[in-house]
Amino acid sequence: MRRRTIVYHLGGTADRFTALVGIDDFSTNQAATGATTASVRGDGKALFTSSKLTGAGGPVQVDLDVRGVKLLHLVVEDANANTAFDQTSWALARVTVL
Repeated sequence: MRRRTIVYHLGGTADRFTALVGIDDFSTNQAATGATTASVRGDGKALFTSSKLTGAGGPVQVDLDVRGVKLLHLVVEDANANTAFDQTSWALARVTVL
C-alpha cells in the first residue's frame, strides 16, 4: 500500500468528525508487521496526522472541528515500507451536524 484516500463531500454543513483509526484486528492477528499513518484533510488543509499506527499501539481517537469543510479526505499511508498487514480501519466514524 502506498496511499489510500477516501473523500467525503460534506458541503460545508457538518460540524464535527470523530473516529477511532488504527490497524484492524484481522491484520494484527496475522502479523505484527503492519504500520501506517492516518491523516485527515479538509479542503486541502491538514486537520490531523497520526503518529505511526501499529496493532500493538491500538487505535487513536480523532475528534475534529470540520465547520465549513466541503471535501473531507481520509488518507492512510504505509509507515514502514512493508505493505503486508497494513489494513487500517476508521472505526465508529461519524460526521455530526448541530
